[in-house]
Amino acid sequence: MLQLKVNGQTHTLDIDPDTPLLWALRDHLHLRGTKYGCGTGLCGSCTVHVDDRAVRACLVPVSAVSGKAVTTIEGLAPDSEAVQQTWRALEVPQCGYCQPGMIMASVALLREKPSPTSADIDAAITNICRCGTYNRVRQAILAAARKGETSDA
Repeated sequence: MLQLKVNGQTHTLDIDPDTPLLWALRDHLHLRGTKYGCGTGLCGSCTVHVDDRAVRACLVPVSAVSGKAVTTIEGLAPDSEAVQQTWRALEVPQCGYCQPGMIMASVALLREKPSPTSADIDAAITNICRCGTYNRVRQAILAAARKGETSDA
């Protein structure tokens, strides 16, 4: 039995400790905003926060996050209002599949660097978007940084 604190709630799961966090979230906790993309940590569709740091949930075993705070896209809302507003205003998504991971990575970046440069964004946002919305992602991050509303409430 493992205890996971996800989006502020503690859950006890009867799960193999080596199970990737992604599958614990999706299959056991039914939080399906975190997407499966590649399963190898390259695409970033599964990005979540563990203790406020962006991680690829497909690579992290649930045993590694026991006792840590996990935040998924479903639990991020108040914390990411500026990012979500600029995402909508600039019509960032096309198909939208990668967007939860992109938003999670962007919020983590803005927590670490409230006024990122384009180079900072390029270095930090390594998520893959099959639709190629990278320029709009960059514009949305820069606009959210100008709003300055991404800090914890």
